[in-house]
Amino acid sequence: MKRLAVVIQSILFVALLFSPALAVIAPEKLVYEVKWGGIKAGSAILEATAEGNEIRIVNTIRSTGLVSAFFSIDDKTESVISREGKPRIFKENINEGRFKARKEVSFNFTDLFADGKDLLKKIEKRDAISARTYDNLSSIYFIRSTKLVPGQSIYFDIYSFKHLWNTEVRVVKREEVTTPLGRFKTIMVTSQLKYDGVPARVGNATFWFTDDSRRIPVRITTQLKVGEITLTLVGRS
Repeated sequence: MKRLAVVIQSILFVALLFSPALAVIAPEKLVYEVKWGGIKAGSAILEATAEGNEIRIVNTIRSTGLVSAFFSIDDKTESVISREGKPRIFKENINEGRFKARKEVSFNFTDLFADGKDLLKKIEKRDAISARTYDNLSSIYFIRSTKLVPGQSIYFDIYSFKHLWNTEVRVVKREEVTTPLGRFKTIMVTSQLKYDGVPARVGNATFWFTDDSRRIPVRITTQLKVGEITLTLVGRS
């Protein structure tokens, strides 16, 4: 279950057809129940706040109950983006069992590079990026600003410090989904990540966004080596 936060956040950005300004209501708080193989594993909170001309997105994930007893999870990731959706800073603080990670990335879209720091391993690196590059966390807010048409595929890049992932987004179909908050009309979207043409073995996901102007993600599923993870919306404000 290592890098659960990265798996959960390895979600989408659409580089085409996005609106001039981010269609995100800030402040906004979305609360999810996390299940692993059908067992309640914890909770996740995705929160956006406006700060001048930028939006700060913070995601926290914590394990609970039986899972906490043998595999404690306490993760926090953060992305600062412009009103137009370009990421400026990405930070992650990962604590999953014995695994720890502290990383920071700053994006330069003038010269198209990303400066990354691994704070625990004392590693600094600079990687080339494309004009369509986004981090794992901020990507979800771009797709919410996008017109989703079933049958459409869209391509973009996600920078994760280790790799620049080439990603295909497929808008699959409209579907009704039931959650503890009620029944929603949604649009189902899938993602496929590749590096050097080789598909990622884990981290590819399916998302259900509300079929309205807010595009709230009400359910997310992804396959891990040790089973399937499902996030279901249980609260919002």
